[in-house]
Amino acid sequence: MAENKKILIIDDEPDAIAFSEAMLSELGEFEIETAINGLEGLQKAEAVKPDLIILDVQMPVMNGFQVFKELKKNEATDTIPVIMLAGMAATTGLRYDAKDMGITLGSEPEAYIDKPVEPEEFHKTVSSILGL
Repeated sequence: MAENKKILIIDDEPDAIAFSEAMLSELGEFEIETAINGLEGLQKAEAVKPDLIILDVQMPVMNGFQVFKELKKNEATDTIPVIMLAGMAATTGLRYDAKDMGITLGSEPEAYIDKPVEPEEFHKTVSSILGL
């Protein structure tokens, strides 16, 4: 069951947070925390110890790549699964995937999803990671 699962959404765009929350509500009930920049996200990840982090790449203060790297260096957060969301392909033409991130950052996220996010892909990915 989805009850009691904690999810941290780190994204600087209110519409993106609302989208993620709406998609999650279709899967069940979760305790959802949000952070509007990478630094706040790191602090909440350590304090809340979520079951999953949904992490945007392009953000102020710290970008998602920096946040991911810090999460994996910290014993308190290094085992938390992460789904990276990125709109870079649409704006820059650059495409990444989890394997590319592993090569670049030394560790792979559980998933890497390009924006605009397809609801079916989002549901399938979250369900798989959380064992729903």
